[in-house]
Amino acid sequence: MNPDVSHDAAAYAPPRWLRDPHLQTVLASSPWRRRRAAAALAATGAVTTVHLLDGGDGVRLHGLHSAIPGVEPRGLALLLHGWEGSAESSYMCLSAAQLLARGFEVFRLNFRDHGGTHHLNPDIFHSCRIDEVVHAARDVASRFTARPMVVAGYSLGGNFALRLALRASGAGVPLARVAAICPVLDPARTMQRMESGPWFYMHYFERKWRGSLQRKRALFPDQVGFDEATLKLRMRALTEWLVHRHTDLGSLDAYFDGYSIAGDRLLALQVPAHILMAADDPVIPAEDFHALSLPDATRVELLPWGGHCGFLEGARSSGYAERWMAARLTAG
Repeated sequence: MNPDVSHDAAAYAPPRWLRDPHLQTVLASSPWRRRRAAAALAATGAVTTVHLLDGGDGVRLHGLHSAIPGVEPRGLALLLHGWEGSAESSYMCLSAAQLLARGFEVFRLNFRDHGGTHHLNPDIFHSCRIDEVVHAARDVASRFTARPMVVAGYSLGGNFALRLALRASGAGVPLARVAAICPVLDPARTMQRMESGPWFYMHYFERKWRGSLQRKRALFPDQVGFDEATLKLRMRALTEWLVHRHTDLGSLDAYFDGYSIAGDRLLALQVPAHILMAADDPVIPAEDFHALSLPDATRVELLPWGGHCGFLEGARSSGYAERWMAARLTAG
């Protein structure tokens, strides 16, 4: 069926000076916002502990569990960051603070090779590694038994969150709700958007990915060997190198298809799902959300402003997206 797409502009109305999508996107990951996010999480009084999770087949994933002492949690929230983000990204800390304030305990997962975890596994991260995230989610659920369990993700993390929700029932993950902010739907279309968009988005991700690959090569030179010419490849060519050298998918098209959730792929969702998207997102084509086939319990909220995972509300860098996510996941 066609998606239930809401266009409620009144839900989020930033000041006029903050309605530029590029300003929203850049400020969302600024050092200033990261400091404010860390302070917001610290102000909750939550105690945070480090955990290594079983990702299956010998894979180890790292994450951070936060809970407020003396408070019996009403549920458990799993948070997933975007590509080249981490459990310490500003949106992850702000989301955790919002959920903790609503009585949930929170687990912030680092994907493989994110958040300084390159040493945990010899093989390189790629976006088709959903099985280890599902396995890790089951491990989280077994360690912290508060119910219900909910999951939220941003950008690529939103894509992972929705794919996790598709597999949750069959994998024994007791998932009750899912929320995704600006999720990657069609990776091929996202690549095209980045290639044709402002240069600084591609530069940002290429710089961060190259740094990640250099760290991986230094730790595991036998498994991750490449020369400097490979490292200097542009995003599409470097992704194609990854596919041919570090997956068995055979082609870039097959790789993109392997983690696409476009078209009718979300139709099998068995839990209520909420998706927040900005019409002016400079990275992910907003028009693709109108072409989704979704079950009745899934709702897309498409707002006029917000950029890519921004949705900032003013100079203090408070975020509508984090508050929206917490409200959707804790309703009822």
